[in-house]
Amino acid sequence: MIRVIIHTVCYLFLLGMPGILSAQSEATQAPNFDEHIKPIFKQHCLKCHGDDKQEADLNLQGYGSLLRGGSSGKVVEAGRSSQSVLFQAITEPDDDLRMPPNSPPIDLTKIDLIRKWIDGGLLETSASKSMVKSRDLTFNPGENVSGKPVGEPAMPVDLPLVHKPKLTRPFPVLAMDVSPFAPLAAIADQNQVRLVQTETEQELGRLDFPEGEPHVIRFSHNGAVLMVAGGRPVESGRVVLFDVVSGTRLAEVGDEIDAVLAADLSPDQRFVALGGSGRVVKVYSTVDGELQYKLTKHTEWITAITFSPDGQKLATADRAGGIHLWDANSGGILLNLGEHKEAVRALDWRGDSRLLASAGEDGRLIWWDTVDGFPAINKVNAHPPQRPPGTYGIIPNGVLAARFDSEGRLVTSGRDQTVRVWDVDGNEIKKFKLETGIPLSNAITNQRTTVIIGDSAGNLQFNKL
Repeated sequence: MIRVIIHTVCYLFLLGMPGILSAQSEATQAPNFDEHIKPIFKQHCLKCHGDDKQEADLNLQGYGSLLRGGSSGKVVEAGRSSQSVLFQAITEPDDDLRMPPNSPPIDLTKIDLIRKWIDGGLLETSASKSMVKSRDLTFNPGENVSGKPVGEPAMPVDLPLVHKPKLTRPFPVLAMDVSPFAPLAAIADQNQVRLVQTETEQELGRLDFPEGEPHVIRFSHNGAVLMVAGGRPVESGRVVLFDVVSGTRLAEVGDEIDAVLAADLSPDQRFVALGGSGRVVKVYSTVDGELQYKLTKHTEWITAITFSPDGQKLATADRAGGIHLWDANSGGILLNLGEHKEAVRALDWRGDSRLLASAGEDGRLIWWDTVDGFPAINKVNAHPPQRPPGTYGIIPNGVLAARFDSEGRLVTSGRDQTVRVWDVDGNEIKKFKLETGIPLSNAITNQRTTVIIGDSAGNLQFNKL
């Protein structure tokens, strides 16, 4: 009797196997037009955009007609759902503007399927090839070491005595950087910058910054100069260059009427670019402090500025999500990088000057191929938040910081209280969860063994990779 039951169960299981395998196959298969997308269009779109009727000259019933688009041009862009008119229309938050009209929104699972289909390259069938061109994003760290000093790298020696300020509450770690060649980190503090030995985690000294709050800290490419930018909100802003060994002020650049929120020092140390609430990027000479040129294309506060490691390009970003790529020598516009929907919080170049990382309050983390401005890797929700019990509405998922290390890995901080490390292909390889506070800044040490995290409570953490 038992044998009969076993045979019967096995037989029934085998009968169900094709359905199980089919479901698993569909779950892992890249979406294509014929099998996955056309059924969605048939249910929601073809009444107005099919063979019988084409409003705005748009026919979604056939693959070829879909790619041709309508009277206003193409409606899908391979690899970029966020820039595709069709995807924008079906995800429009305004009920009066969203498609299909006078109907409930398309189910979120179907929306996600359409997004994956567009980002995956608009496959027509399961046998089709992606329309997104293949890119070689290989990174060779050994070929991208620039500015390495002759002899020992710069470390602080006999710094001027600076007294630690008495604070009623800890100052958040708004900015930090690590020396590219020495075990040294520079950490933002109230009206000061702390210099910390990254191997012993001991403070070596402080640099006075009476200008106000340090919002940006950057070592020069040879590690010998430290740039500090900041100021006092609605009062003044400036960029100061320090000699790392002696702590001497080498130059003071800019005379802003508000704090400097974004700045960078060019790889050859000849220029400083800065910006803030004035919505203008200004590029100054470090030799005489004279203004070289202005960039006026941004429509919101400047939130991030960075020179490419080869010194040829300058990337700038703003509070509205705009990113522009400029010729660093002439100030001419090269590319507009449109993908973020909210403030861009960080920009950073990979060592080979090809990939640019951007992180935003919209939760996106993007590796841009600056050859043509294509988002080679696009993490729509890089730091997914956990919803606390009993809470409703949108949970902030912004990415607040992003820095490359010398091996091409990227370390990011998010409002989910997590710091994540990504490999050169955009795969998450490590994460660190904070118990309290929000991570505001981070960096990987010069030995590439430790992630340093600075948070909103003023804490500094050293975590082994």
